Amino acid sequence: MNSGNKTTEGQRLEDNASHKVFWKNWGPYLSERQWGTVREDYSENGDAWNYFPHEHARSRVYRWGEDGLAGISDIRQNLCFALALWNGNDAILKERLFGLNPYEGNHGEDVKELYYYLDNTPTHSYMKYLYKYPQAAFPYAQLLKENKKRTRQDPEFELPDTGIFEGNKYFDVFVEYAKAAPEDILIKIEIFNRGEESAGITVLPTLWFRNTWVFSNMKTRPDIKLSGQTDGNSVEAVHEEMGTYYLHFEKADIILFTENETNTEKLFQMPNSSPFVKDAFHDAVVNNNFAMFREKHNGTKCEIVYRFEIPSGESKTIKLRLSNKTIKDGPFDREFDSIFQQRIVEADQFYGQFEPDEPVSDVIQVQRQAYAGLLWSKQYYNYELMSWLRGDKGQPSPPESREHGRNHDWPYLFNRDIISMPDKWEYPWYASWDLAFHCIPLSRIDPDFAKKQLILFLREWYMHPNGQLPAYEWNFSDVNPPVHAWSSLKIYNLEKRDSGKKDIVFLKRVFHKLLLNFTWWVNRKDSEGHNIFQGGFLGLDNIGAFDRSSALPTGGHIEQADGTSWMAMYSLNLMDMALEIAQEDPSYEDTASKFFEHFVHIAESLNELGEHGLWNEEDGFYYDALHFPNGNKLPLKVRSLVGLTSLFAVSVIDKDVFNRFKGFRKRLLWFRNNRINLNKYLAIEELREGKDILLSLVPKRRLVRILQKLLDENEFLAPGGTRSISKYHKDNPFTMKVNGKEYRVDYEPAESIAGLYGGNSNWRGPIWVPINYLLIEALKKYYLYYGDTLKVECPTGSNNFMNLWDVAKVLSQRITSIFIRDQNGKRPAHGDDEKYRSDPHFKDLVLFHEYFHGDTCSGLGAGHQTGWTGLVAEMIEWCWCK
Repeated sequence: MNSGNKTTEGQRLEDNASHKVFWKNWGPYLSERQWGTVREDYSENGDAWNYFPHEHARSRVYRWGEDGLAGISDIRQNLCFALALWNGNDAILKERLFGLNPYEGNHGEDVKELYYYLDNTPTHSYMKYLYKYPQAAFPYAQLLKENKKRTRQDPEFELPDTGIFEGNKYFDVFVEYAKAAPEDILIKIEIFNRGEESAGITVLPTLWFRNTWVFSNMKTRPDIKLSGQTDGNSVEAVHEEMGTYYLHFEKADIILFTENETNTEKLFQMPNSSPFVKDAFHDAVVNNNFAMFREKHNGTKCEIVYRFEIPSGESKTIKLRLSNKTIKDGPFDREFDSIFQQRIVEADQFYGQFEPDEPVSDVIQVQRQAYAGLLWSKQYYNYELMSWLRGDKGQPSPPESREHGRNHDWPYLFNRDIISMPDKWEYPWYASWDLAFHCIPLSRIDPDFAKKQLILFLREWYMHPNGQLPAYEWNFSDVNPPVHAWSSLKIYNLEKRDSGKKDIVFLKRVFHKLLLNFTWWVNRKDSEGHNIFQGGFLGLDNIGAFDRSSALPTGGHIEQADGTSWMAMYSLNLMDMALEIAQEDPSYEDTASKFFEHFVHIAESLNELGEHGLWNEEDGFYYDALHFPNGNKLPLKVRSLVGLTSLFAVSVIDKDVFNRFKGFRKRLLWFRNNRINLNKYLAIEELREGKDILLSLVPKRRLVRILQKLLDENEFLAPGGTRSISKYHKDNPFTMKVNGKEYRVDYEPAESIAGLYGGNSNWRGPIWVPINYLLIEALKKYYLYYGDTLKVECPTGSNNFMNLWDVAKVLSQRITSIFIRDQNGKRPAHGDDEKYRSDPHFKDLVLFHEYFHGDTCSGLGAGHQTGWTGLVAEMIEWCWCK
């Protein structure tokens, strides 16, 4: 952010960061899906999806969080507000998004709704969300039945495929929030009938308390009741910790109260202590039977009921106001509308700072929605392992199997924070390496939040005592690529560039904890002490022939080119951090030398251990090696990201920094001369007096050979960036037979055909934005050293030579073009869907998928994974200008 161009939202961010005004106390912190999560699973067999399915969600109390439609909550998720809807045809209210579990979807879990994150500011002073609600009965059974019939080779059967949107027979429901003050939130719900005939809809804004009284030592049960201080158009919500909040609303048809308590009679055939249970409103609204609610004037859950008949093409608007103060006179007067208008203007001014100059096409709109998705995907995440393992007082005890089951070796983990999620429906739990990527674009608009997210995962209530970072709730012990240091350094440098601020305190805080994590890697993942690493899963799911987290059918282990490259990159990241800190604290100079030496040893091993290390001279590529129990090795010749990760380990040491630190300079020169004398691989190919120094895992000759494949459209280069596996394998699959069974890797440009590691994601051919971002960042660093002295063909075979900076720009433009309208109005991410190309109510909407088809660039996987795909917002600034 340009500190010379202070905006109102920028000032709010400063006030929040300095604890002057807590603007972020309320935000979009509700999950899109709390059911089917590990933290809500108390089953014998660890089957989280079937223990707490969608059918239970409306009737059963959650233990660790809440979900809702277009919802908000306070930062501790005590009080929640969200929307419920009824189209007059459904058997239940639409309170939350519907989707399939992994056993029901042909490509794993999959949300089956149309919803969009349209706008959001970092303090959530303004937010906008769109939900498209069919007017006919929602096709729950049809979606389930048709997807169950389909194979992995078939496309997914989506909501529009049912025909339910034909004739535009749906409602566009826009939900907007604007903060008049941190605890004074204006809410506007506008419902448009897009159909050709008049249609009825019931809209039910809902306020409720998360049920914490059953699981805690609360002295007083919270309560929501009609407020006696107004004209009857408000309720007050009283909580012993939060105090009192008021929900003001325009005159409604009816106001309903119930309790946020489980309907045990419906789910478990056990009598309810009261008929006022969590799902009581469903039967009342659907059956138009409100008799039992006539004398119920308070509870822990409240719905304000509005019934509308909306003519074709017209809309109805509902206004509400959630505040920590009662507003007796005119909560919806002219001030209400003027505040909304003001917040929209302020949002435009804030985001105007990040827009590219003279932008091409509609990149600004894409960038704005990418930022919106990142901010809407914040979620209150609560998972306290010791309590989860032991169970709650007064509640049924967890099964004995839990003591030795999932995550039992993480008893110290205590999560109770607002966290950036990959996707609040398909991934409503953090993944530590995803988060590192989320923080890059987040740091552009809210550096304080981005830095605190990275620090959070290094704190003692997240990090394991042995130094491992938690991966994700399905298996905290799984191994993700070590990108935390890279992200921290990138965020530090972005802030230094944009504002001139050098946050050395932040670097020191993460550096100290990263030392523990680095040591864990060295001790746990280098089994033979050769600086060749076996990281296991490493986040790349099914990229290889074998499940790298499990015992191999051959015995032995895999020497991983990517695990080794990640560690080389990690070493350079920590070296760069130490050199940066040493400019203010010279005691870090020796540590920089230590990580330089780590890098050199890893570079030597990758490039020369054995005859060529993991490099294959014939193919000009790095491969994993299968290490058999008898000591023999076999290269696993799959051209994939496994080999491309070698490019990530690159650093350029500024000549002035090099000359300033005499001890580091002396150690580096001695070490280089020593390796020359020992005839070792040289991590520093060129060393010229008065010039910058390049540290690269890949020597120049090998770099050029890898780039030939990277930029070959018949191999890695796709219209939308870099594929994760070379297209070479389309006609030349990798195969290997072990004990009569064939193991195979094909080029799979779309969803996974193999069931290895789940099947709802695929690293065997599609395009992944975060990996492309890392490649682009690496190419920029190579350019800083080589400049115009190194040019390569782009694309390979085109006779068009360009420097590596321009190559990086080409890759960035290809990636971002996935989301941008072409001359025919088509966004490649939306495939051939005509609605998204020409329909005025669809064409401006952008979805940010988990990954993209390796040939067509259409979106695949999670449809709202603006987390790491949100990196396009940061890429747009420099690559899409005239």
